[in-house]
Amino acid sequence: MTQILLIGTDLPLLEGLAQTFASLGFTPIVAQSISEGREIATVTPPLVALISRALVMTGTDALSVPLAPGGALMLYRSVTGSSGPLAHAVQRNVLADLTLPLERNRLVALVQRVDERARATGRTGTDSSHHAPPA
Repeated sequence: MTQILLIGTDLPLLEGLAQTFASLGFTPIVAQSISEGREIATVTPPLVALISRALVMTGTDALSVPLAPGGALMLYRSVTGSSGPLAHAVQRNVLADLTLPLERNRLVALVQRVDERARATGRTGTDSSHHAPPA
């Protein structure tokens, strides 16, 4: 099963997303901090890491989470959350910057697309050094 890592402190939102992804056949894992998420991802790199913008202090924070080959990094914020500019390194490596729960359907579609693309290109190994989203 494809692992999806959800990192943030809004546990009701993340649990709802986890249930949605589990019902679609993915394996969601919830972490409350980037360091906790990084520890989890070091053991088994997720195909997608969805990280709260509120936890991203610098570009290296979000980019330090290992991803599976063909994986994607996505950020999210609440409707009232900050939408300030991201560091250039983060902008180049983030597939999507979503407002949740408003863009929940877009998130699901993006995760499914990343999964399909990784399978189609044979990127199902465990190379944890890959951080860039699919082209």
